[in-house]
Amino acid sequence: MSDRIRISSGSQFESTIGFSRAVRIGDRVLVSGTGPVSLGGSCPDDAAAQARRCFEIITAALAEGGVTTADVVRTRMYLTSVEDAEAVSAVHGELFGNIRPVATTVVVAALLDPRWKVEIEAEAEVPPAQ
Repeated sequence: MSDRIRISSGSQFESTIGFSRAVRIGDRVLVSGTGPVSLGGSCPDDAAAQARRCFEIITAALAEGGVTTADVVRTRMYLTSVEDAEAVSAVHGELFGNIRPVATTVVVAALLDPRWKVEIEAEAEVPPAQ
């Protein structure tokens, strides 16, 4: 059985909901749905800025798990409005245009915080030892 390494981002929701920002298990690093929250609890208004903030948090969790965005094999993006798909997709493309993980975008009725326009998950594979 593989060791499970829990990665925290310090989110207030981690203890109340009972989850980890990410988990490294075996050769996988799985990052939970990540909302666009800044350290002080603020949230950008713009969907593209929200996506960038989500990816900042995800990138930090990946690094703590020993991988980078280049190791990402899957993303899932949850949007509260189809009108934000182009802006969020453009940010995804900036980060993953050369990596091209499998990706899913879903429009949902709402997210945990009503200010959030986007929430993003990611999965990465630990590269084999060189």
